[in-house]
Amino acid sequence: MLAAMAPAYRCPQDGTRADVASPAWCCPVCRGPWDLDFEITGRLRPEVLSGRVNSLWRYEEVLPLSSPTTTLGEGRTPLVPLTGAVSAKLDFLMPTLSFKDRGAVMLAELARRLSPERVVADSSGNAGTAVAAYCARAGLPCTVYVPEGTSPKKTEQIRAHGAWLEIVPGDRESTALAARAAADAPGTFYASHVFNPYFLHGTKTYVYELWEDLGGRLPDALAVPVGNGTLLLGAALAIAELRAQGLIDTGPALIAVQAEAVSPLAAAFRAGADVLPDTPPGPLSPTLAEGIAISRPPRAQAILAAVRESGGTFLTVTEDQIRGAQLDLAARGFYVETTGVACWAAVGGWTDRSVVVPLCGAGLKTGLAA
Repeated sequence: MLAAMAPAYRCPQDGTRADVASPAWCCPVCRGPWDLDFEITGRLRPEVLSGRVNSLWRYEEVLPLSSPTTTLGEGRTPLVPLTGAVSAKLDFLMPTLSFKDRGAVMLAELARRLSPERVVADSSGNAGTAVAAYCARAGLPCTVYVPEGTSPKKTEQIRAHGAWLEIVPGDRESTALAARAAADAPGTFYASHVFNPYFLHGTKTYVYELWEDLGGRLPDALAVPVGNGTLLLGAALAIAELRAQGLIDTGPALIAVQAEAVSPLAAAFRAGADVLPDTPPGPLSPTLAEGIAISRPPRAQAILAAVRESGGTFLTVTEDQIRGAQLDLAARGFYVETTGVACWAAVGGWTDRSVVVPLCGAGLKTGLAA
């Protein structure tokens, strides 16, 4: 069931509110993404965690859903040192081989409780495979929209989980628009990892796990690949919650990493802007980091604010750096997809402060970069 004091959707731009059972997948006034008004049910006590389920659901006090039936045992991925300063969290060891399981299980569990006629999602690959898998677990019919050019291994995985696959001509933005049009049909639950804040409350468990594994502290910095920003915003949410509970004094700097070829947020950050420019973007440049090739992320303002408030920054990496980072990690024993190596490419040489990078997706999803 939903938490005792039922969460509610709230628009961060104009304050519009909606019940979480509402079919409105975005703010009906400004068409922006929802945040979640949610009250944590109690202070998380480190001493009780050792006796709990070994998945992200162990952090039940801080989650907007409890007692799931849709779980695949997601979460609790290893933290492994790579250098004296840099450690990697192996989120490619999730059930569907990417970190997107953290948020997808929340969306599928919420959808199961709301009993829609069908679930719709859009993705560049990993979020789609995760939603397809968890909808299969929940017994929900699912349609996933992906752009043409999506890795064949990812589309194969989506089909294997029984989801209907819609391949959309054009780029990631075209795919999102097609899915949003379908999401307005009656009886549809839009499992949007961008617009639905339950996804962020799943990705925030990445930081809760770091806090637990590091003995009640966090590193000096968290490097996070950023396209739509779901992992970064989840991290910011967890840091704020940990501080509010008195479990940490200060939070780490958030280091947002984008591919140089598609880096609208990095450009806005360097220009001192709070939002992206109104000028429509031109055609996207090709990049090996397909998972973060997002020209206009709907939560851009929140991403820029979170990085600034943390004392962090944006870094960009070239295609050659991505290729090199993938091979370097493979030589260290980690076969990671090209999007998932971006942070290692950006901060792997750091020595002056501790930093954790997420290895977000398995190399089997894309293969080696050409």
